[in-house]
Amino acid sequence: MKFTAEQIAEILGGEIVGNPNAEVSRLSKIEEGTEGSLTFLANPKYINHIYSTKASVTIVNDTFVPETEISTTLIKVDDAYASFSKLLEFYNQVKLNKNGIEPQSFLSESVKHGENLYLGSFSYVGQNVVLGNDVKIYPNSFIGDNVVIGNNVHIFAGAKIYSETIIGNNCTIHSGTIIGADGFGFVPNEEGIYSKVPQIGNVIIEDNVDIGANTTIDRATLGSTIIRKGVKLDNQIQIAHNVEIGENTVIAAQSGVAGSTKIGKNVMIGGQVGIAGHLTIGNNVRLQAQSGVARNIKDDEILQGTPSLGYTDFNKSYVHFKNFPKIVAEIEELKKQILNQKNGNNG
Repeated sequence: MKFTAEQIAEILGGEIVGNPNAEVSRLSKIEEGTEGSLTFLANPKYINHIYSTKASVTIVNDTFVPETEISTTLIKVDDAYASFSKLLEFYNQVKLNKNGIEPQSFLSESVKHGENLYLGSFSYVGQNVVLGNDVKIYPNSFIGDNVVIGNNVHIFAGAKIYSETIIGNNCTIHSGTIIGADGFGFVPNEEGIYSKVPQIGNVIIEDNVDIGANTTIDRATLGSTIIRKGVKLDNQIQIAHNVEIGENTVIAAQSGVAGSTKIGKNVMIGGQVGIAGHLTIGNNVRLQAQSGVARNIKDDEILQGTPSLGYTDFNKSYVHFKNFPKIVAEIEELKKQILNQKNGNNG
């Protein structure tokens, strides 16, 4: 899809300096710009590149005045970075605006769906599913029976949404994600043989949630596993049964939350954090990467380490840990001095 500088300037409310008919069909970094690409200049340290870039159109701040001749057409705006971000969002909307039901897909007769549905090839939508407006389900996806999905939801290729799952509006679920698989529930008998505990709950995902690729969210044993509005989950995260994650919490990749733990609002969790089950994590908590959490955490705490300590305490302790061989040597020297003093007094 091609756009002219004039069309882009109209979207951004910018002023054109150069050729209004210059056409672009792709985006690029300013130092990697080629003919037919659109780029931007916001950081002053990249200013030299504007004189050599081959990009056809460049978005710049309205204060920019070239010192020598340039070949790229300029679009001047109040804030180049914000405008380029706006354009990226617009571009993404256009790129993802697919419609229609492709061949070799299956849509149950009992499904109810709104306008502008896209269902990619080899996808399956089960019985009594309800889909809102502008739902996009990419190829090789599975939507189980009785699932409810709100408006403007994107489910990318290969995602699996098990039965009874509820998904709100404006959510994005990336490839390979599995929502609603059985929680890890087993009970051993006297002989040590494990029997499965049926997992008959569901998963509820509220509005404006983003879920990264290959993340898994297990259904509850009873009740619901709940992901509150505004939560952002990275790739390869495990959320166990009956967990609740509060509003606007963000979790980085390879973290895991064990069953029935409740996480508060506005929590930030780094990569590879492990959180034990049946805990309560307060609001505004910060868990540094690779922390191991095995206790309840109050509001506003910042923790690091395994088992996790207060962030400041951890850093203080780590200084001593790095100096531990020196500290041991000093202690040994003091012991020798004390011993020598005792021997001298006895003599």
